[in-house]
Amino acid sequence: MKEVKTPKKPLIYYYVIVLLVLFLFNLLVTPLLMKRQVVEVDYGTFMSMIEKKDIGEVQVEDNQIIFTNKENTAIYKTGTMNDPGLTERLYESGARFAKDIEKTMSPLLSIFLTVILPLLIFVGLGQYMSKKLMEQQGGKNSMAFGMGKSNAKIYVQSAEGIHFSDVAGEDEAKESLTEIVDYLHNPDKYTEVGASMPKGILLVGPPGTGKTMLAKAVAGEANVPFFSISGSEFVEMFVGMGASKVRDLFRQAKEKAPCIVFIDEIDAIGKKRDGQVGGNDEREQTLNQLLTEMDGFEGNNGVIILAATNRPESLDPALTRPGRFDRRVPVELPDLQGREAILKVHARKIKASDDVDFHTIARMASGASGAELANIINEAALRAVRSGRTVVNQSDLEESIEVVIAGYQKKNAVLSDAEKKVVAYHEIGHALVAAMQTHSAPVQKITIIPRTSGALGYTMQVEQGDKYLLTKQEIENKIATYTGGRAAEEVVFGEITTGASNDIEQATKLARAMITQYGMSEKFDMVAMETVTNQYLGGDSSLTCSADTQKEIDQMVVSLVKEQHEKARQLLTENRKKLDELAMFLYERETITGEEFMEILNRKDGAAV
Repeated sequence: MKEVKTPKKPLIYYYVIVLLVLFLFNLLVTPLLMKRQVVEVDYGTFMSMIEKKDIGEVQVEDNQIIFTNKENTAIYKTGTMNDPGLTERLYESGARFAKDIEKTMSPLLSIFLTVILPLLIFVGLGQYMSKKLMEQQGGKNSMAFGMGKSNAKIYVQSAEGIHFSDVAGEDEAKESLTEIVDYLHNPDKYTEVGASMPKGILLVGPPGTGKTMLAKAVAGEANVPFFSISGSEFVEMFVGMGASKVRDLFRQAKEKAPCIVFIDEIDAIGKKRDGQVGGNDEREQTLNQLLTEMDGFEGNNGVIILAATNRPESLDPALTRPGRFDRRVPVELPDLQGREAILKVHARKIKASDDVDFHTIARMASGASGAELANIINEAALRAVRSGRTVVNQSDLEESIEVVIAGYQKKNAVLSDAEKKVVAYHEIGHALVAAMQTHSAPVQKITIIPRTSGALGYTMQVEQGDKYLLTKQEIENKIATYTGGRAAEEVVFGEITTGASNDIEQATKLARAMITQYGMSEKFDMVAMETVTNQYLGGDSSLTCSADTQKEIDQMVVSLVKEQHEKARQLLTENRKKLDELAMFLYERETITGEEFMEILNRKDGAAV
């Protein structure tokens, strides 16, 4: 989209400039104007003025005499002479002795230059700029120096605008939004039947899935003006300013209809109203104004309201009811086919070799959002540049996935031979336990090169396709795989290290979810013991059971993890020869592929089953 920047600025902007100019005027120019010139005369003139009693103030110094006339309008200076009776004559003439004669002009002129003149300039420029600003706004002055004016960015479709072809991996969302585009192009087709378009469409989903890009693509396809503003921009320090911005935004939208108004992160102003004393009055007034404005226009006037949020459960029910935001469009994480399409879209911007397999990269990037996939493509291009190449190859993309998952390789991290051997056995323990169980994802890569995330090594497993359901057996196998690294340390070295901290966290999380969320325990059956909030922002969970039940859950979690830990230890003990062979191979190579791992594992000269 091409942004059209308007030249309008709030009135307070101009007043600040005027005040700054006046401050510099008083600081630099006024003191120079107010200084009076000192006239140098001979001693005879000084004596003559004494005789005429024309001396106002006098200042006698060691090497000069400074004096003024009777009216104190001029300053004179003369040298000193040997004149013993000078003081008596000055006293008789009525002169006033002063320590320091001020070289400033008269008080009236001083007041004029420092107060009256700046005030006249300030008022004059203020009236001039107010008139100009009112002319720019069609005779409507903005409230409180422009603070009540909407600062929405206006985008107008250009030849390089965003279209649906630039957004991949969200076919269901695009299908739902295509109807909006068709309505903006052919509204008569809908009005003849008596149908009206939804007033508001709410895009919900995790961060980075392309909600904002989808909204811009709708405007690009429809070739209509696109107003974009964030929910937080409505919230002001002064009560009532947010509501004023909402009114101004809808006024502009109606003037440019048909158009699209996009409010990003609408939960900033659309949270549920709790009615408690001392709540956020400004946010609630802004929300009330938004509700009023959405009720104030018909669905067929050509103004479509799009909004995006990561927290739909926190929105006020009055905002999400039919008649306001009539339609909810989920923008979820892309599946395997969607990830591959997104990678190809972003790969248009780089030079990629012909042998790049985007399907393999998409499988490796399971669970990645559109923004993360774009970052993977960019990291691959940066890696090619660092290697002195102009074309991105498959290894660049695979390494960029590892960078996103575990960080960059730590070039200066040197492990001792003993630590390196422990890490090798730890990672092979994960891979071997996974390979010895059914329904486990194949091993793609094993490395013991330290990463900037703090990992000393990792084992990458890649599913052949997307899995939407997990059986109880598959989850237990995952827990056993997580415990495989610690089990290998116990079997080989007879002691344990701190390297399994992340494995312990993941295994415990899975075990607890089996009992509290998935109903996979015989004792509690299909009773939910935990609720999940913010499903798109990490999925925070909280227990909804008594303290006694929570104690039982903790005991069951410990028992489940211990059972799978023992299973992993048993598998590694039975295949100790393969464990040693694979660990030594990884110790020497530092990085091995899944094919190399399976080739050694399937050799008939070992005890593997």
